Amino acid sequence: MTEKSKGSLRARPRKKKRRSPVFNQAKATELYAALAKVRPDPHTELEFTSPYTLVVAVALSAQATDVGVNKATRGLFAAADTPEKMLALGLEGVEQHIKTIGLWRNKAKNVIALSQMLLDDFGGEVPQTREELILLPGVGRKTANVVLNEAFGQPTIAVDTHIFRVSNRTGLAPGKTPDEVEAQLERATPETYKLGAHHWLILHGRYTCLARKPKCWDCHISHLCRYKPKTADPVTQSALGPRSR
Repeated sequence: MTEKSKGSLRARPRKKKRRSPVFNQAKATELYAALAKVRPDPHTELEFTSPYTLVVAVALSAQATDVGVNKATRGLFAAADTPEKMLALGLEGVEQHIKTIGLWRNKAKNVIALSQMLLDDFGGEVPQTREELILLPGVGRKTANVVLNEAFGQPTIAVDTHIFRVSNRTGLAPGKTPDEVEAQLERATPETYKLGAHHWLILHGRYTCLARKPKCWDCHISHLCRYKPKTADPVTQSALGPRSR
């Protein structure tokens, strides 16, 4: 056997699987327009009365539902809706209000610490830049993006599990990490829709594009989606219902 023939038998390196490209602008515009038609004025479902209470609510929402957080913060914010009042309430006081939320002990410490930092370093006001927000205890990039978008009207996109799922399933912005998906969404989302993109995608993932049993038969963007439905319309028993026709 010649060296040439031996070489031909050697295992060839596998080609890297290419990810599907992001939507073009026309397709992305069609997707967002469809979502906007369903929810013309989308907003966070967390209850808040000020940028400060929003920061606290979003920080508490990690690994918790908005419904559960709202139940806890109604009493908390009635007692303390400013950094000064929160510090006066104290760690034990905060803990008593948020015990129903996951990781409540650590979250209570963060609420007290971020309240103190706001007073010490920011004059009691919530900063309006991501770089400053992520300095606050318990505030990461996702929390900062939510606050910038909802409280200050900045076109940021906070990638949570819902947005990560919708972005990958549809092919709008495929990525292996939240940061990668966020960068893809920044490129794929038309300027007109950037302010509401975060809310449209998260609400679509929360109520239609469910993790285990997505409601593809009732999806307004199924005709644009690359995901192959595995669940059937309970009425027609068809995997693709009226929305996709």
